Amino acid sequence: MSNSNSKNSYYSVMEKKKGKPDPESEDGNNIPKSSYSLRDLPGVGDATLKKLKEAGIVSIRTLAMYPLRTLTGEVGLGIKTAEKLVKAAQDVEKMGFKSADRIWEKRKLLNMLTTGSHNFDELLRGGIEPGALTELYGEYRTGKTQLAHQLCVNVQLQYEVGGLEGNALYIDSEGTFRPERIIQMASALDLDYNEVLKKITVGRAYNSDHQILLIREASKIIEEKNIKLIIVDSLIGHFRSEYIGRGTLATRQQILNTHIHDLLRLSEVHEELAVVFTNQVSSKPDVFYGNPTIHTGGHIVAHGSTIRIFLRKGKGEQRVAKVVDAPNIPESDTVFTITEDGIKD
Repeated sequence: MSNSNSKNSYYSVMEKKKGKPDPESEDGNNIPKSSYSLRDLPGVGDATLKKLKEAGIVSIRTLAMYPLRTLTGEVGLGIKTAEKLVKAAQDVEKMGFKSADRIWEKRKLLNMLTTGSHNFDELLRGGIEPGALTELYGEYRTGKTQLAHQLCVNVQLQYEVGGLEGNALYIDSEGTFRPERIIQMASALDLDYNEVLKKITVGRAYNSDHQILLIREASKIIEEKNIKLIIVDSLIGHFRSEYIGRGTLATRQQILNTHIHDLLRLSEVHEELAVVFTNQVSSKPDVFYGNPTIHTGGHIVAHGSTIRIFLRKGKGEQRVAKVVDAPNIPESDTVFTITEDGIKD
């Protein structure tokens, strides 16, 4: 089956339903939530609004999901003010109980982001899921960074061919982002590579503190730049090099936990935003049977990821992708290929 026919077959199965009203899009007064702004909340004056925006809280939905501890500590709001604002924001967003059928109706409207490989997309039940944290981990040369580059191109495609009609934000902690690779992948899809490059915003993270700052600053540009994909390549590299020894492990894990939840909050606030991070691996010397390779970051990363994918080398340029953990996908694997044109079957 050709790649084109595969795509058509896949999307006919998905039965995308554009234009259908979002079951969560209106409040009890039938006023679209988008008509509200932070300024409309009681108690939000110029000073409070400035504090919120400086902290990257630019929408009611963002405020509704922010922890009170952060609002009173880092943002500098009083406890009573913070409680009042969060409660008002949660009321607007209707963040109470919901029936499972309403959640299902909303999930049926999800547009998945294609990986470029039909096999890989089928493994993931359609592709990379917006509103979730996807972890790609594996040894060097298993395709983590290649896949990250491919997703930056694919996110710009139209919905009908597996894109999200949006732009990408690439947090590069290892200095491995290469525009030349983007050009190859874009050209293979008959896209204007100059336009593709313009729609990818790159943040070079030089240490763990800088990486955390870039993610917190991201909320200020997501809407402005129509960001539909955030890549962090890699998540834990700086943390491993800066927090050395058992004495720093607890501190590292606490900071890493907060960092992961910053990413998770972004994916939840912006409903069509996919967040993908790559992760390194290490070997367990005491394992004599089975695979001794484990991801780094421990339980903090494992619990923080929505979907965890283990990548390993196959024959030649083939790679094997295995879903290790996902809420709706059984443990299973598939084969894809890294070519000059990008990720393919």
